Amino acid sequence: MDAVDRGIIAELSRDARISVRALAERLHISRASAYSRLDRLTRDGVVRGYGVRLDPVRIGLTTSAYISLTIEQNSWREVSARLRTLPGIRHFALMGSDFDVLALVRVADQSELRDLVLQGLHSIPGVRSTRTHLIFEESSDDLFPEAGRG
Repeated sequence: MDAVDRGIIAELSRDARISVRALAERLHISRASAYSRLDRLTRDGVVRGYGVRLDPVRIGLTTSAYISLTIEQNSWREVSARLRTLPGIRHFALMGSDFDVLALVRVADQSELRDLVLQGLHSIPGVRSTRTHLIFEESSDDLFPEAGRG
């Protein structure tokens, strides 16, 4: 990956709906080059898709939390499969930490959060314990703001 590829990634991070023409103009490359580079980045799995960033509060998800889970050894596959089915789980990762899994949760209210933890997470075989960390405020900066630097 060179500076132009990093520039493409930075521009797409700012605006995934940018036209190839505008992308080429901003990066001072030809449209053909922009098309071929974008195609290669997609084929290589660097660009995995396009989407929108929503404001969770404005769509009714007013309660957010990180939930750490401690799981039984060798239960990761089953736990991760079940986490994918639970409403409210937006992201999760296997960690090398005091706990095993960290999940980002967005739900409508505290009642829904309670149900997710007590009825959803604690019903998964292999989950030994959870700890809920409420989010009071968060930043929505780009994932890779440095991608355009080069």
